[in-house]
Amino acid sequence: MFDPVINSLPAFASYFLTAVVLLGVFAVLYELVTPYNELALIREGNAAAAITLGGAIVGFALPIAVSVAVSHNLYAMIGWAVVAGLVQLLVYVVARLALPSLNQAIPQGKIASGIFLASLSLGVGILNAGCII
Repeated sequence: MFDPVINSLPAFASYFLTAVVLLGVFAVLYELVTPYNELALIREGNAAAAITLGGAIVGFALPIAVSVAVSHNLYAMIGWAVVAGLVQLLVYVVARLALPSLNQAIPQGKIASGIFLASLSLGVGILNAGCII
């Protein structure tokens, strides 16, 4: 009864561990691109930073999940993760150009800016995931 699950555990572990590492790398890169430290702001209770970072992480994770589901190939997942990471970083850069006040609004805890940036990250992440074939 559990043979298919047990037999799939090594593949699951490799995909899951790789995805977690990729997620960590993305989070570090996202922190480097933004002019403020989201984790420090979150520790201080800044909801806008938490919303923003959460949206970017989910927007990054969706394409990875879809790439595993459609390709069942670890290398394809890594490739799509690179694409998803670049897309998410580009989303932040474009949002920053469109709304230059984001650099001050997120550290100031302005929730509207956090929701806007998170929604943009999620929307683009969903589109990115949907385009994976």
